[in-house]
Amino acid sequence: MLKQRVITALVLLAILLPALFYPSFVPFAVVTLVMMAAAAWEWGRLNGLGGGASIGLGAACVVLCGLGWAAGWLHQPLPWLWLVGGAAWVLGGAALLRVGVAGWPQLPRGLRVAGGVLALWMAWLAVAQARVEGVNFLLSVLTLVWAADIFAYFAGRAFGLRFTRNKLAPSISPGKSWEGVWGGMLGVLVLAAAWTAADGAWQASVPSLYSRLAAQGVWLLVVGALFMAAMSVVGDLVESLIKRSAGVKDSSGLLPGHGGVLDRIDALLPTLPLAMMLSHFASA
Repeated sequence: MLKQRVITALVLLAILLPALFYPSFVPFAVVTLVMMAAAAWEWGRLNGLGGGASIGLGAACVVLCGLGWAAGWLHQPLPWLWLVGGAAWVLGGAALLRVGVAGWPQLPRGLRVAGGVLALWMAWLAVAQARVEGVNFLLSVLTLVWAADIFAYFAGRAFGLRFTRNKLAPSISPGKSWEGVWGGMLGVLVLAAAWTAADGAWQASVPSLYSRLAAQGVWLLVVGALFMAAMSVVGDLVESLIKRSAGVKDSSGLLPGHGGVLDRIDALLPTLPLAMMLSHFASA
């Protein structure tokens, strides 16, 4: 299993890194578009669609993303789209976590399917537009999610249930603890402070998300970083809830040793549009 995980990770890096650092944003936009199409296919399967319908869902996601690209949305400010999408994630995520695993199948399947495709479409628009903004900006958003996850894992292992009696969401993801969440938030704050300092020291031509927030005050940097870390947890828990409802461990087996595409991008689905929203209003 470890060898399989390493090989898959190396293959993904060999594809993603050249696309990320290529002078044009186009290769990265294309690679991430393929990933979103695969995630949409997984979404269809998780919600009880057959093979053909799931493939059609992936195609529909590609069409939606392509229309946004053709309309020039990757180069246009979309503040109200990010605001509406961010609000939908905050309110919808809270509602889903409240009703739990049993509540998900009670929603009309059409609503579930459409909501997932729209979430993937918005995440792709956000990640592609972030790449248009610049690599430094995009990486600052991606690493926020990775830092939150890594610090949460080690904090949970070291301090889980030492300060609280209850786990974070035992019926959805039994392994997660509140201590892990707090550790993840602390890690994100450290990352934000370090990245802001590095931007200033190296005079970054493209400011990171953290520098844009810090330009409006340290309070916004702290609040924004904590909010993004919390929403990355919401994205992770929502996908776990859906997988439990479907009775599966992974969203698919597309990435040997790593599960499916949704398993790798779940925390990014809410944080990408929210990062674009925060960046826009901090720069306005």
